[in-house]
Order: sequence, then C-alpha cells, then structure tokens
Amino acid sequence: MIGRLQGTIADKGMDSALIDVHGVGYEVMLPLGTLAGLPKTGESITLHIHTHVREDDIKLFGFETKNDRTAFQTMLKVSGVGPKLALAVLGALSGRELAQVIGDSDTRRLSAIPGIGKKTAERMILELGGKLKTAVSGESGAPTGMLSDLGSALQNLGFKPGQVDRVIGEIRGKGLDVAPFEVALREALRMLKER
Repeated sequence: MIGRLQGTIADKGMDSALIDVHGVGYEVMLPLGTLAGLPKTGESITLHIHTHVREDDIKLFGFETKNDRTAFQTMLKVSGVGPKLALAVLGALSGRELAQVIGDSDTRRLSAIPGIGKKTAERMILELGGKLKTAVSGESGAPTGMLSDLGSALQNLGFKPGQVDRVIGEIRGKGLDVAPFEVALREALRMLKER
C-alpha cells in the first residue's frame, strides 16, 4: 500500500494530479480544495495517500493532511458512501470541519454538499457519530485527564459533542485545564448557559 508520496507535479487534471516520484508518475485523485491549492507544475509536493483497491481497479487518493485522509477512510465505512462521494465531502469541508459538522448533527450543512441528500446526511451522522471526532483528533491533541472527564460529564448532561468541544477548548485556553474538576465544570456550565 502507498501511504505517502513526495515528488513533483508533472501535470494537473480536473480532479487529479500526476505526481512524478523518481521518474514514476502516480495519478492521484484529489479533493477540490487540495487541487486548487496545488503548487505549479514542476514544483514539489507531499501528499498523504489512501490506496483504494477493488477487484478491477486501483486508485490513489491524496490529501494535504493526515486528518483529511483519516476522515476519508472513516467515511468509506458508511454504507452508501464511496470514494467519489467522500472526496466531494472533503472538497467542501476539511476533516476537522467534517468532524465538527457530524458532532453538531448538522444535516443542513452536510446535505448542501452535491451528492448528499438528507437521508445520506442523516446516515453519515448516525454511523460516524463519535468515530470521526476520535479518528481526526489524534493530531490535535485530544483532551486528556480532567478535560476528558469534563467532556464526558457535559455530554452526559445532554450537551452536544460540538458544544462540548468548543467549551473544552475555551477551558484549556483560560488555563483551567489544571484547575480542580469542580472549578472547570462550574465554568463550563456557566459558558454553556450564556450561549
């Protein structure tokens, strides 16, 4: 399996780029955002790759970040979502944004992406649930210790994962991640009440 390519851009297409790695050209399918931000032909690039193998086809899908590749791979586990649709989603949203949309159960924003209807959006939210957030949080430093306990407590109180993540970020930003649990919980509840 190919996991990463580092080479120069030999050619650009409508939905792919040809990456030259030591004289071998790899055609890599790319999300629109990545395609639009590619450097000029002849310049170097590094892409995180998902190798998609079917009995009659092998395709490479490239992403700027590991998070986007992880989001792509996680979406492929949803029934009815194939590589083409997953690529379209990542053309509209980054992996982190998608995790936020899924966490907020925002079917409106998901179904605004071409190829995703309301039913597919609902299925993605149902099947991805916390999986996507967990999958893409590896690079960002997911909350640990007291903040993890705080997040669980807030979700048990009925707050949505997206709301909880924003408040956890603010708690960390205020330096309360080293405060006693009760102090952080009180502050988080105050912040959530003001919204």
